[in-house]
Amino acid sequence: MEILINILIGLVALLHLYFLWLEMFAWETRARKVFRSLPDHLFTPTKVLAANQGLYNGFLAAGLIWSLLISDTIWASNVAIFFLSCVLIAGIYGAISVDKKIFIVQGLPALLALILIIVNR
Repeated sequence: MEILINILIGLVALLHLYFLWLEMFAWETRARKVFRSLPDHLFTPTKVLAANQGLYNGFLAAGLIWSLLISDTIWASNVAIFFLSCVLIAGIYGAISVDKKIFIVQGLPALLALILIIVNR
């Protein structure tokens, strides 16, 4: 069970590293293909806003990666629960405010990892 939990945490962290890259470094290129609902003319003026958002995604990824490196299992699961909860809340908010697909991509993997951590305690 612990291996599956760590795989899910790693997956969520990798997703957020991808979001970091997309929003900080590929906003005017690759992000246009990912965020099709945004008109093309908005990418350049929102580049700084997207980069700021990407930085926050990086903090989430860093916290999740940190949880995988902690040797004390209780402390590691507490850190993972905190950062996965942050991801879940962001996914719920994104689904309500932007697109329901955000919950599927971002919130659902975090929710699954959270459930497994809680069940495994």
